[in-house]
Amino acid sequence: MSTPTESVMPPRSDRSEIEALPAMDPSIKTIQPGGGVIMSLELTWGRLRRAYLRRFRPRYVARMADRRQGERGDLGFDPVDSRDMKYYRNQGSYWWADADDPFLWRDALPFVRVGLAELLILGGAFVLLSVLMGLFWWPLFLPPLLVAILIVCFFRSPRRVIADEVGAVVAPADGKLLEIVRYDDPVIGPATRFCISLSVFNVHANRVSLPGRVVAVRYRRGKFLNALLPRSARENENLDIELESGDLDGRIIRIRQITGQFARRIVCWARVDDVFARGEMFGMIKLGSRTELVIPHDESLSIVSKVGQRVSAGATVIARYQSEVSIDSDV
Repeated sequence: MSTPTESVMPPRSDRSEIEALPAMDPSIKTIQPGGGVIMSLELTWGRLRRAYLRRFRPRYVARMADRRQGERGDLGFDPVDSRDMKYYRNQGSYWWADADDPFLWRDALPFVRVGLAELLILGGAFVLLSVLMGLFWWPLFLPPLLVAILIVCFFRSPRRVIADEVGAVVAPADGKLLEIVRYDDPVIGPATRFCISLSVFNVHANRVSLPGRVVAVRYRRGKFLNALLPRSARENENLDIELESGDLDGRIIRIRQITGQFARRIVCWARVDDVFARGEMFGMIKLGSRTELVIPHDESLSIVSKVGQRVSAGATVIARYQSEVSIDSDV
């Protein structure tokens, strides 16, 4: 158990400034607002796939159009099936019910679905390089093969046993707990901040620490400093989601995804008014990063983790809010 230290770090902005911002950041047009080469390749492939399906499989296109739900909204194209919504699932546009989604099986794979393209392209490229280098001189096959294995491990999504007790605060990310700091947050008030550093060896999926409804999603471009540096939390590219938690009588918690020196792609599909269960996945950060959790600090909060501890997203309880249980003497 670790007692949070007091922080004199000034807040990034005051409460009035934050409240003036839109709840859903208008700059967030996709679940990966920073873009990326592989994302561009996927979107290009999507355009080619839609053209092929409309030309050669019109009955499939008509069937999927009949089964889709929602409205197009601001989406810049007409999607054919759920694959086209991969990067746009936070835009409040079309969606398909589970029974009508022929690609739902991909969610059951032991890998984070939003990283499948990187897994296939990057992992496949290093496997091919390993084979080619091995043909030149067999010991050379090992380095690129190890990189390919590392990529596979990076995008894995192991099943987690989630704590189901009311008031349990689970870790939002895998990695090492760098600090537990108490400070005055402009929105939450007296708060405790948990900072977790993720290495390239960790699972990089992010999970919700307490059940709740999303009330704000905000994205900020920035630098790509080493995630171990404290100032990376203020200066690096990052994305915040704030949730109104039923476990805390509607009080706000914040989870911040922060890029690192090599991790430059934040993924978050949370949208305002989405409701998440404790430990439910809401995004990931690709290739090493930092994740912060800010929760209200009061007398009911008990810190059960310590600095330096290794934690697992959704599975490790890092704090608890104790609720008083009244017992009827007549029972």
